[in-house]
Amino acid sequence: MADVRLNIAGRTYDLTCADGEEPQLQKLAGLIDEKVRAIPGSTEVRQLLFAALMLADEAQEAKAKVDRSEPQSDSLRAAVALAECRETQARDELAAARREIEALKAAPPPAVAAAPRTTHDRALLQIADRIEALAAKVEQSA
Repeated sequence: MADVRLNIAGRTYDLTCADGEEPQLQKLAGLIDEKVRAIPGSTEVRQLLFAALMLADEAQEAKAKVDRSEPQSDSLRAAVALAECRETQARDELAAARREIEALKAAPPPAVAAAPRTTHDRALLQIADRIEALAAKVEQSA
């Protein structure tokens, strides 16, 4: 345990605290002393009471701000989680696309398919078939 001497409103207070907490207690005593000195012309007890009330009010306002910001931070956490999930999906899709590209590069080139025949080509083939059939008939009859 450590002993610490605090000075608030010109009065000295000796306290005992856990080792290492002395700087924090000095800092808090400085805040209280600052508030007490801002309240002129009252008794020491009244000054300490008003200082405590002002500090409690500040603490309550700070807590209210934290409470108001918590839903926003929850929304931000959800947005970050969604973004991370989408990033993972995008990385997976990119890796799959890279594997597919490598597989296509390694595979032999595909055979070139015959170009589809147009309607005119089919008509010409039908006419050629008829001419051959007529030629065959002429040869048989001769």
